[in-house]
Amino acid sequence: YNFTSDDLTDHGEIGRGAYGTVNKMFHEVSNTVMAVKRIRSTVDEKEQSQLLMDLQVVMKSNDCRFIVKFFGALFKEGDCWICMELMSISLDKFYKCIHVIMKQHIPEDIMGKITVATLRALNYLKENLKIIHRDVKPSNILLDKSGNIKLCDFGISGQLVDSIAKTRDAGCRPYMAPERIDPKNFGRGYDVRSDVWSLGITLIEAATGKFPYPKWNSVFDQLTQVIEGDPPRLTQADGDFSKEFIDFVNTCLIKDVESRPKYNSLLVHGFVQRYKDANVDVTGYVTNILDNVTPEELEAFNSI
Repeated sequence: YNFTSDDLTDHGEIGRGAYGTVNKMFHEVSNTVMAVKRIRSTVDEKEQSQLLMDLQVVMKSNDCRFIVKFFGALFKEGDCWICMELMSISLDKFYKCIHVIMKQHIPEDIMGKITVATLRALNYLKENLKIIHRDVKPSNILLDKSGNIKLCDFGISGQLVDSIAKTRDAGCRPYMAPERIDPKNFGRGYDVRSDVWSLGITLIEAATGKFPYPKWNSVFDQLTQVIEGDPPRLTQADGDFSKEFIDFVNTCLIKDVESRPKYNSLLVHGFVQRYKDANVDVTGYVTNILDNVTPEELEAFNSI
């Protein structure tokens, strides 16, 4: 469909980020509900290039079922509106619903499906689009009541030029791998194994309900702990986890980047193999959780 902003009915804000807001909108002609990322016209050139990168990636990735679908982009009064499929909730809010409100853990089979979907999305980006995501974290993994689990937000994805990306300021620092924040590596770049680390941090956080490092008071604290300290570890003490899941997460969190695996070896790991084709009722689980959480409770997580 060709459509303009006038064809969309606004159903209110559902999120906000550095660039602007995300609103739920309805396109009547196609009977489609969508998430519209509205980018303020005040964004500078660097931010605009990131947005255009975001668009190019998503447009090329519509055939991957583990990446959010893209409906198009339009400009209104200088603002850019990016129209994407609407998902129900992000993993960061979802795990907080379960740990904080329900006082439960996410079952391992659901964690298995989250792992498989995210890994396959990341592998698709690398193999098909020659891109590393560079911002893997719970808020960029989305779930819906149909049982879909998808990766989003490629605004800072970088081309795998000679298999190395040389940027330093991209990404959300708490999830950054040691080699990305170590000043000794400045200019050396990094590859997909940095996203593997971020996936490990993300999985520990979702599985245990808390970020695996203590709260940092400064960038220096973070540098010291991530670069010099032991890497986070998932253990039996954290919950009723299988040896395979514990091994998968801890393999992602091998501190030495040269020893940390890439996607091809993770895709054949026993934990991924177990859940790759397993019949898991993600639909029922996600629906049950979301039907038992109030909008007010969800809203409270925006400020955490």
